[in-house]
Amino acid sequence: MDHSAKEQEAIALVVEADKKMKSPQGFLGTLFGSSSTAEDACDMYVRAANMFKMAKNWNAAGNAFCKAARLYSQVDNKLNAAVSFIDAGNAFKKSDPEEAVKCLGRAIEIYTDMGRFTIAAKHHVSIAEIYENEMLDIEKAVAQYEQAADFYKMEESTSAGNKCLLKVATYTAQLEQYQKAIEIYEQIGTYAMDSTLLKYGAKDHFFKAALCHFCVDMLNAKLAIQRYEGMFPAFSDSRECKLLKKLLDAHDEQNVDAYTDAIKEFDTITRLDQWQTTMLLRIKKTIQDEESDLR
Repeated sequence: MDHSAKEQEAIALVVEADKKMKSPQGFLGTLFGSSSTAEDACDMYVRAANMFKMAKNWNAAGNAFCKAARLYSQVDNKLNAAVSFIDAGNAFKKSDPEEAVKCLGRAIEIYTDMGRFTIAAKHHVSIAEIYENEMLDIEKAVAQYEQAADFYKMEESTSAGNKCLLKVATYTAQLEQYQKAIEIYEQIGTYAMDSTLLKYGAKDHFFKAALCHFCVDMLNAKLAIQRYEGMFPAFSDSRECKLLKKLLDAHDEQNVDAYTDAIKEFDTITRLDQWQTTMLLRIKKTIQDEESDLR
């Protein structure tokens, strides 16, 4: 495919659309909120944007979609404006993450204004993923996941909301905001244990909550584990609960080797993920630090 030919064709379409909007009909149409000229220009911008996409010129595609979106907003076509801002955001994701965030944010404003909170939540997740993977700004990613969770919960989409909250818990624990992570893991664990379909996963949420407790205070961890066993008797028989009790004993005895052996034994059957490993290493460090203090 001749990308340069597509790009030239797209540039010509943008120029033509710009001219249309500078004409008296185009100007007056946008001024009074309805214009077939404006709709024609929007179609041209969208066609141009798609040609730029085919040529892999993501910045030009994003800019053309933005022109369509702004023009749709001027003639009060909110839905098309939102869709075009989303298309612009998706194009900018490949070239300019900051601009992608701005465009998706504009779409979210339109959707929330229309009461379309589930769609708004979905795009908050998209922004969170940009912060998470492209811009490496975890605190901003957390804020977006929290907003998405709020919107999903408002619309009774509990499982989608919980999925976002688990992201919040994962990152807040990594940032050592353990209390916030504990509250989320306990809330979702309690929700899961009352559901026939989700019951099996409850032990994982309580396990993660307990690891966060461990990072804060050993006595709290002990009391939390007892509480989880009382709330959810199946937790007592789980390998996760047995591991936690071995870790408590190893900590009480200040025995780093017993602590490490318990984790290795668990890991041979149930692989620990990166987050769990990070938390377990933090707890191990507290044993080593306390050992050093005693010498």
